[in-house]
Amino acid sequence: MKPINKISFFLALILGCTTVMISDSSCNVYKFKDVSIPVEIKTVKVNYIENKARYINPVLSPALTDKLRQKIIGQTRLVQTNGDNPDWEISGQITDYVLTTSAISGQKEAGNRLTITVHITKTDHKSDEVSEYDITRPFEFGASLSLQQAEQSMATEILRTLTDDIFNKLFSSW
Repeated sequence: MKPINKISFFLALILGCTTVMISDSSCNVYKFKDVSIPVEIKTVKVNYIENKARYINPVLSPALTDKLRQKIIGQTRLVQTNGDNPDWEISGQITDYVLTTSAISGQKEAGNRLTITVHITKTDHKSDEVSEYDITRPFEFGASLSLQQAEQSMATEILRTLTDDIFNKLFSSW
């Protein structure tokens, strides 16, 4: 095969695969731009994510709850409800918030790790099924920062990452 033909072949193959991956067909192809929600599910209630960890970051629970609500409403067809009869009810709690040393240099701390664990429960009121997930994510920062300084500097990253991880656990079927 000539070099030009090989390149054309691989480009066609890549374009063809990309089209299949994002197509909206009913042939059970993995869709990277879609979430898996049964057709009969129309409403969702996201309860306040409580902080049950030993160390309490006072802004994390309300911010994480709000960010998760926004992501679900913005990226799914579900309608947020505060009523007593949602199709899906999502609740959770921050169960762990732990600071550890992650790196040592010259017998001194060089890096720290903040590890956050969130336990999420999804109750499907249509099928009476309950699914539970634990999401754990480490966040690295330099030892020169205090925990409060690290929390402030990483607040956006922490919220985005935890929200994405929770959303993916709730709505991805792969």
